[in-house]
Amino acid sequence: MLDGYEISLRDDNGLEVPDGSPGALHVAGETVTIGYWNRTDRTRQALQGRFLATGDSYVREADGSLTCLGRTDDMLKGGGIWVSPAEVEGCIIEMDSVLQAAVVGAEDDDGLVKPKAFVVPVDGADLDGLAAAVQDHVRQRLAPYKYPRWVDIVEELPQTATGKIKRYMLRT
Repeated sequence: MLDGYEISLRDDNGLEVPDGSPGALHVAGETVTIGYWNRTDRTRQALQGRFLATGDSYVREADGSLTCLGRTDDMLKGGGIWVSPAEVEGCIIEMDSVLQAAVVGAEDDDGLVKPKAFVVPVDGADLDGLAAAVQDHVRQRLAPYKYPRWVDIVEELPQTATGKIKRYMLRT
């Protein structure tokens, strides 16, 4: 932590979360913004007292270390439990046959949000059974609710000029 700054990990109600639970990162310090120019509504969303909501989700471990889970608006709640797309994506790209992966939330037939993966295979990868292999790989390594219920094999992922995945295009 930097001298002169405080952090707070908070739930959707603005309450501090216990160690081991994901929370939205809030930062307070002398150089935190006083607001957004001509954007009153955005300022009200971002500032909570002297704390700035960064838009990032983290988990604090008992030893005080922090793990970034990704952007708060990218997080999805599968079966009532938060899922970090970055964590699932990291697991998927461990596979030799996978070049890139993106995970978003999708509704099942009951209207519940579950993880959905988009996978770009490496050149020459065997595509037969790749979707099932991705699901099995994640199931073996992460909690059961985190595995993607659907896997789409794609040639490329929509990206910005800087290489950031355009998740909003995958959420349709």
